Amino acid sequence: MAKAQPYQVLGVLPDGIELRHYPAHTLISVDVTADFESAGNVAFGPLIRYISGANAGGSSMAMTSPVVQVPHQDSHTVSFVLPEGTDAATAPLPMDGRVNVREVAPREVAALRFSGSWKKSRAEGKAEVLRQALAERGIATSGGVFYGRFDPPSTPGFLRHNEVLVELLPSSAPA
Repeated sequence: MAKAQPYQVLGVLPDGIELRHYPAHTLISVDVTADFESAGNVAFGPLIRYISGANAGGSSMAMTSPVVQVPHQDSHTVSFVLPEGTDAATAPLPMDGRVNVREVAPREVAALRFSGSWKKSRAEGKAEVLRQALAERGIATSGGVFYGRFDPPSTPGFLRHNEVLVELLPSSAPA
């Protein structure tokens, strides 16, 4: 199993939603035009090649979980979190023009874990549960939801760890 991206739990709401602080981290990302279920498969090749050494430094690095997927109207951005301690300035340049490296500032997010196979209807249902629970508590969000996948496709659905996440507005995040 891949090493998980570090975060600090700031609180847990009664419905299992975790409020978290993520430190600054670096992503490698690919934008793909694909449906929700297949976007990760389409993006996987360029991303895995990058961490396997298809970069300007020829450096390989460990895979970190989750694989992050951000839906857009007709596309998705799929990202790998680079290992802790790697920043955009020190990350090797991608050899594949589709791969980009970007730094994510420290932030607070709300996260709701769910299991099961990677289906758009399930993920969107969990996103609605998350948004509604936060709205009922007056917790404001910034931007749309994004998703984290922690397990390979070969893992049986009932054992998979998936999450729906949304960034919190700084004024709404717990102190």
